[in-house]
Amino acid sequence: MLVQLTNENEWKKVLEENNQFFLLKNSTTCPVSHEGYRQFEKFAENHPNEAFFFLNVQDARPLSNLIAEETGVRHESPQVFLFKNGNQVWNASHWSITVKKMEEVIS
Repeated sequence: MLVQLTNENEWKKVLEENNQFFLLKNSTTCPVSHEGYRQFEKFAENHPNEAFFFLNVQDARPLSNLIAEETGVRHESPQVFLFKNGNQVWNASHWSITVKKMEEVIS
């Protein structure tokens, strides 16, 4: 299941409560983001024991900027991250967001 994040408080809670999770930064107006979201959603369906979160950049710009600051990874959308123990350990953007790439990361 994908859980939408909209603010810093939700983000802090996710970091505190999840040892490992995936996060997608999504644009609701971009066709490339739409495909990235579809790939993310399909991957999530195949991994029901993993935690999956997303934010829509248009609705949560301050949160998107905060995550870019905290991770040191320049914002792009779509953009997917894997976090372990509160730290970003992998990210990809645009056409690199595929089920295959995400499978490789967790195997």
